[in-house]
Amino acid sequence: MTVVAAETRKQIIELAREFAAEHVVPHALRWDEEKALPVQVLRSLGELGFFGMLIPEDWDGLGLDTETYLLALEEIAAADGSVAIAMGVHNSLPTQMLLRWGSEAQKEKWLRPMARGELLGAFALSEPDSGSDAASLRCQASRASDGGWVLDGTKAWVTNGALADVVIAMARTDQPGDRKGARGISAFIVPRDTPGYLPGKPEDKMGLRASNTVAVTFEQLHLPPDALLGEEGRGFSYALSALDGGRLGVAAQACGIARSALQHAVRYATERRQFERPIAEFQAVQFKLADMATQLAAARSLLLEAARRRDAGEDVTLYASMAKLFASDMVMRVTSDAVQIFGGYGYMRDYPVEKLMRDAKVISIYEGTDEIQRVVIARQLLTHS
Repeated sequence: MTVVAAETRKQIIELAREFAAEHVVPHALRWDEEKALPVQVLRSLGELGFFGMLIPEDWDGLGLDTETYLLALEEIAAADGSVAIAMGVHNSLPTQMLLRWGSEAQKEKWLRPMARGELLGAFALSEPDSGSDAASLRCQASRASDGGWVLDGTKAWVTNGALADVVIAMARTDQPGDRKGARGISAFIVPRDTPGYLPGKPEDKMGLRASNTVAVTFEQLHLPPDALLGEEGRGFSYALSALDGGRLGVAAQACGIARSALQHAVRYATERRQFERPIAEFQAVQFKLADMATQLAAARSLLLEAARRRDAGEDVTLYASMAKLFASDMVMRVTSDAVQIFGGYGYMRDYPVEKLMRDAKVISIYEGTDEIQRVVIARQLLTHS
């Protein structure tokens, strides 16, 4: 992966900021109310190259470094978390799994158009009874008579699940009488238009309401032999490795949401008057703003340190989990303080910070809960001490 020159990075971040200001910010509240994200806004992002940021130029991507990608993702998240998570999932999970473990033929068929933004990707690991304990998933992939595979089971909380053109799904290839735990899970490339791919209705969520989050049922879904990604039985390890990148993307999303909350709070504090002066002149408000800015800067610094280590080819499992954990805690505090500064108006849907606080909550849950991040961090420290 090529480290991007400072001027190039600046131009890409500015392009993301301009796109967000023109195509996202004016519509974000309406999308939240309607609980739907127009697929065209995602297609437009893809046309600009934002869906192939981490894919090498040899595969029609931009070949950018992780730091540039995360800073661009933060710009989108500052405008709307729902758009950001759609972009983040595509860039961090299905495309990276195809890049690392796909065959040349699979990359040619799927990765190239995904890099160009022509195909939208999704990732399906969790199930109704398999969340943090992801290795206990039950979705079954059985051998078909033609050498292919038949998938049966249900996936939960699939981002882009009803919009994506292709989904990387985890399923068991061991047999019920011979379960091998995580070693019995394989990864499959599942086109959404395959008969037996049945997305449910969009989930009615607290936040990120415009994001397309659905349960997906595989009902006697037949796949050809070349739908298997990488080696049989290695899918769970592939998923965990990809989740390191996914956690960095979620941390960038947290920074974007928190930055937006801070900007709204600063602006409001200078405009809102009580006791015949702006509330920004009160020390209690000043201290909140100071803490919010400091927490955001610390989260971004940890995130970018993780990005630099990843670009240097280091194992970033520890830093990805730390960045995600710290950022998820930070964004809840910052958005909560923003609502507090707005006072009664902050609790009203007419003002933006209420949505930001709702959008922030899920960051401590998806891509591994805060509790799971602490387990990962402790395990890394004890294993490598």
